[in-house]
Amino acid sequence: MGAAEREVLIVEDEAVIRGTLKRLLERHSYSVSEAASVQESLDRFNVDKFDVIVSDLKLPGAPGTDLISATSAPVLIMTAYSSIRSAIDAVKLGAVDYIAKPFDHGELLASLEKILAEHGRRISSHEDDQMPIAGMIGDSPEMRELFRRVRKFAGASSPVLICGESGTGKELVARAIHELGGRTNPIVAVNCAAIPENLIEAELFGHEKGAFAGAAETRAGLVESADGSTLFLDEIGELPLTAQGRLVRVLQDGEIRKMGAVKSRKIDMRLVAATQRDLKQLVAERKFREDLYYRINVMSLQMPPLRERGGDILELANAILRGTCNRLKSPQMRFSKGAERAIAAYDWPGNVRELENAIERAVVLGEGEVIDEDFIAVEKPVVQESGAGWQRGGDSAEDGQELSLQDYFEHFVLEHQDSMTETELADKLGISRKSLWERRQRHGIPRKKKQSA
Repeated sequence: MGAAEREVLIVEDEAVIRGTLKRLLERHSYSVSEAASVQESLDRFNVDKFDVIVSDLKLPGAPGTDLISATSAPVLIMTAYSSIRSAIDAVKLGAVDYIAKPFDHGELLASLEKILAEHGRRISSHEDDQMPIAGMIGDSPEMRELFRRVRKFAGASSPVLICGESGTGKELVARAIHELGGRTNPIVAVNCAAIPENLIEAELFGHEKGAFAGAAETRAGLVESADGSTLFLDEIGELPLTAQGRLVRVLQDGEIRKMGAVKSRKIDMRLVAATQRDLKQLVAERKFREDLYYRINVMSLQMPPLRERGGDILELANAILRGTCNRLKSPQMRFSKGAERAIAAYDWPGNVRELENAIERAVVLGEGEVIDEDFIAVEKPVVQESGAGWQRGGDSAEDGQELSLQDYFEHFVLEHQDSMTETELADKLGISRKSLWERRQRHGIPRKKKQSA
């Protein structure tokens, strides 16, 4: 079974809104066509071929509702808040739904998923379970099973633990569980490795005024913000033990209590957590609470690394290439046979994220319509500093060979970590705190803990 293309027509006369919608939907694996009016839609396209049409209500020439009688495709009407009555009238005329502008991206994606589920092409239930989820591509047995489990888990309210290497798409799966689960409020996503350890409890659980030095006002935490929604805790293995204890109470009692507060309040929050670390090993090392491990591991998903996904790699690479060319406003390009062999043969230790970066670099550097093997830079490039090679441990690199990016990263971090904070290190390296943490894990350079006075 090949990945099904979901075709959407956007009819919107404001180019900025139309472009924003197109980029959003293409990032979530929709094939998008666009028009500025009803007449242009009918002149340029067979409107019956689309899985769904997203149209503004007020358009030059004729209203978007004219499309309802002109096509068999479901029509979703967009309108400003001030015209909600007109949108309701549009539904009476046959629109499948309406959405008020300005709208939340997650709300629009959830509405489209619902429309496609109710009005889309009829396929067998078994095939429907294994269709790709929004933003992900794959037809390998591992991915088809992943899609099936995501859909099965989405309807429950139990915690989900997503395990897998960096760059495998754990956050995409978390967002799919949220969107397919029917919770209407936006997902609250938190990377536990990116928040300084001394701030993470206040960030997650909030605080009352005066709870600690610097708490000038009462503030709601991210857990409380996820009331009625989904809380996604990425890299939960990096959560300090004290914060783990507070999270256990939230999951156990369904209540949140701010730091410094006397009373708790009930919340309805679904937890989805992700990690690239072995939590069982962390439990054995007493770095992760056993009771929290069993509370978050009610339903588990294992993300397959890219190197184990067989033919998915080239399908994914071609989809990323199309999307990258569109995003960079570059003419459409294709891979040479040599480039395809290089892509298929490489291990991709950074998984989909590394593949995306390699393809974007190839599009920027490539010339003409064909991307050759030379532009798929799967070998680690070298880094020079002030025209000279970096040195490891005070010895010059043999035969004048400069250090690789990995060597440079290791050299820089080890040399400066005692005098710089994690934020300063990340800034100097030109990466995010999350990327710094991930590279520390990958290269085996643990972050030094501050010594107590």
